[in-house]
Amino acid sequence: MPDPCFLNHLFKLDDKRVLVMGGTGVLGRTIAAGFYSAGCRVAITSTRSEKGEQVGREIGLVAPRGMSLEVNALDRASLEKARDTLRRDWGGIDVLVNAVGGNDPRATVSPTGSFFSLDAKAIADVWQLNFLGGALLPIQVFGEMMQQQDNDVSIINISSMAALGALTRVVAYSAAKAAVDNLTRWLAVELARKHGRRFRVNAVAPGFFLTEQNRFLLVDEASGNLTERGQSVIAHTPVREFGKPEELQGACLWLASDAARFVTGVTIPVDGGFSAFGGV
Repeated sequence: MPDPCFLNHLFKLDDKRVLVMGGTGVLGRTIAAGFYSAGCRVAITSTRSEKGEQVGREIGLVAPRGMSLEVNALDRASLEKARDTLRRDWGGIDVLVNAVGGNDPRATVSPTGSFFSLDAKAIADVWQLNFLGGALLPIQVFGEMMQQQDNDVSIINISSMAALGALTRVVAYSAAKAAVDNLTRWLAVELARKHGRRFRVNAVAPGFFLTEQNRFLLVDEASGNLTERGQSVIAHTPVREFGKPEELQGACLWLASDAARFVTGVTIPVDGGFSAFGGV
């Protein structure tokens, strides 16, 4: 006879303490809303306090179960200040979601441009935002605190299809996200060898979702129609649609739950079949 409590226990997330770095972006805010709806305590970060507070209101974060923090993910002192707040108010965190990231048109090869003339500073900026701010520094600061706790903890990095295969034009972004994938695997091994199942590190790789950072590549601003690149993306996505942000929630909730307690070091594609399609 089915146990009516089995799934509730397996996927139970009630009162888990979740920090979503970059929780004001299109994808980050939706992931945060998913954890909050599942009964978690959720903190989101933004580089501007007013933006964080606005998004917090929009997704319904209410104290003491929700908070927004002003954080510069590239500034260790800023990260440490947020860590101290979370340690003081919540006693730590159970889940860290790294959703900081983005691209820069100056670090993208235009249809008429050349890789050889890309601006080195723009490439460095994209690298720092997506790798240092998007994974490494937050993990160093918050992960150290999580390591000191005695409960099960989980890190979920937000990767990209650009890390799994060569996407044209987005050279700096691709390199940074590939580094995030590698760091995910490396840390999963490092922390599992020291902590066993207690400390897991995984990633989610979204397919093509329209965000503030990629809209200029996929949609023509003047007409609102898909660009040539946007049309190519849809043609190579078997479900023939862009992803909806809420379609990332399930994978993140699963990775944070006991249902995934033996899962570490993997990147889960949420891509409508893009990574499976050979183009023919």
